[in-house]
Amino acid sequence: MSHLVFVTIIGAGILLCLLRMLKGPTSADRAVAVDTVATVTTALLVLLAFVFKRYVYLDVALVYSVLTFIGAVAIARYMEGGL
Repeated sequence: MSHLVFVTIIGAGILLCLLRMLKGPTSADRAVAVDTVATVTTALLVLLAFVFKRYVYLDVALVYSVLTFIGAVAIARYMEGGL
């Protein structure tokens, strides 16, 4: 039962971040919202790994977070004007 509460809270966080991504006044706000969605999704994957006792989700969460970090750095460099 408590797992459902955690998933609901994480889902609400994702929805709020997606709202910021759509309505953000600047591109920096949108980039931060996308990065936050990725972080919250990683937390959801870790939670699901423990709920379902499928620890392969931890590996998926690790790879997802590394790829998200690389994407965030690429977006930041693009917004800064670099290659």
